[in-house]
Amino acid sequence: MLLYGAGAIVALAALAAAVFLVGFGGNDPSPEEVRTDLEAAGCELQAVKAQRGQHSLGSDETSDWNTEPPTSGPHFGFDDAGNLGTVIWGAYEESLQLARVIHNLEHGGIYIFYGDEVPDAVVAELRRFYDSNERGTLLAPYPNLADEIALGAWVSEDGEEKGYLATCTAFNDAAFSAFFDGFQFKGPERFPASSLLPGNN
Repeated sequence: MLLYGAGAIVALAALAAAVFLVGFGGNDPSPEEVRTDLEAAGCELQAVKAQRGQHSLGSDETSDWNTEPPTSGPHFGFDDAGNLGTVIWGAYEESLQLARVIHNLEHGGIYIFYGDEVPDAVVAELRRFYDSNERGTLLAPYPNLADEIALGAWVSEDGEEKGYLATCTAFNDAAFSAFFDGFQFKGPERFPASSLLPGNN
């Protein structure tokens, strides 16, 4: 009886571990796999050591971030009224304050930025992709990118923090999905994915 009981406990533990891995990212692609998928689609991926996430910037300040667009570093904090700190999750038709966007990345979000020379048809593809990946996602123009698209994330894993920036000249569903699967919801200040909904901040 004791042996059967012990066997049942081991089996339940193995099942629980499998459920955990499936439900909480055990099958996520590694950064190397994400890079392979992006490069196959003609994109480039930068991985840089994350800068400190200090809430040290005021409403009209910028910083010397180490990627362009930024993926980590100093950013806005919330004021006493709970304003300013992050951007409300959603899709936008105007550029966003970068020092707020970084705070969104710190919470595990991803941005999709596109330059002012990206064709309308591609912007429409980006909007459809966004509509299927709304949680923890910002979509907005970023004129400095010209004809490029950028994906940005701030990731904290295995005691190391990195900023990831992918730049692409076209939309590719598989490559973009790999970036999201590999890097979303892994910020240094992790919020539940269920809380990062459009209209929330």
